[in-house]
Amino acid sequence: MTNEKAVAEKLLQVKAVKLSPSSPFTWASGWKSPIYCDNRKVLSFPYIREFIKSELCNIIFELYPQADLLAGVATAGIPWGAMAADQLKLPFIYVRPKPKEHGLGNQIEGAFEPGQRVLVIEDLISTGKSSLQVVEVLRAAGVEVIGMVSIFTYGFEAATKACADAGVPTSSLTNYGTLIDLAIEKAMVSATDKDTLLEWSKNPSGWGRNAE
Repeated sequence: MTNEKAVAEKLLQVKAVKLSPSSPFTWASGWKSPIYCDNRKVLSFPYIREFIKSELCNIIFELYPQADLLAGVATAGIPWGAMAADQLKLPFIYVRPKPKEHGLGNQIEGAFEPGQRVLVIEDLISTGKSSLQVVEVLRAAGVEVIGMVSIFTYGFEAATKACADAGVPTSSLTNYGTLIDLAIEKAMVSATDKDTLLEWSKNPSGWGRNAE
C-alpha cells in the first residue's frame, strides 16, 4: 500500500497544499475552506513528481491489476494518468468537462472499446461531483469503470457516500486526516488552527456559512 504520510509530506514540502485557517480560501463551489490543494504544483519538481508517480503506479498495480486502460480527468488528472499509463504500459484516454465545441465534438479523447475496464485517475477528490460526472460519461460510452484513484482526498462523508452509491471504489495516496496530523507534528499549525481544521472537516459547507 501507499505511504500516506510520505505523500502528505511531499505535498506540504512543495506547497501543493496550503493551510490558512485565519484567512479561508473560497472554492469554486462557494464553500469557504481553511485548506487549498493544488497538486499541479508537484509537476514542477522532478524528484517529487517521480515519487508521486511511483506511488500512484504501486496502488494501481496492487488494487486494480485488471485495468485495461486509464482515464484522466481534465485537466489536473491528465498528466498523472498519462505518466502512470506510460510507466505501466497501459493505454490512456482523458475526459473533458463537456464535449469539444468544434471538430469531432469529442468529450472522451483517445482510443477505447466498449466493455474495456477503465480506471479513473484524479488529482484530488473533494465533493466527488465532477469525478462522478466523468464516470457517467465513460459508462455512457460503454466502458466499465472499475474504480477511481486520486493523489489526495478530503474524505468528506458526502463524497464517500456518493461514490459508494455510484458503485465506484475509490483509493487515494493520502488524505486530509494524515496531512493535518503531519502538519501538527511539524508545528505548521497552532492548537487553535488545529481545532478550526478539524471542525471544518466535519461540516465543510456549514463551516463556510458560519465563517462569514
